[in-house]
Amino acid sequence: MPQVLALVIAGAGLYAGYKWVSRTLAEAQRSARVREAELREAMTQGRGGPKDLGTLERDPATGVYRPRAK
Repeated sequence: MPQVLALVIAGAGLYAGYKWVSRTLAEAQRSARVREAELREAMTQGRGGPKDLGTLERDPATGVYRPRAK
């Protein structure tokens, strides 16, 4: 009989954990969709697009690409 009680408690804990993870993932997905909609709207209005840096040159000392000096 103690084994059944332990299984019931473990099952309840697993179910509660599943529900918590499910709610957390749903909230993350909801916030990601809202953020995506905001970014799409910003792109249609001309804000938030990539900057044109011109031609990039590799700095031999650091190995980092930087805009070409004019």
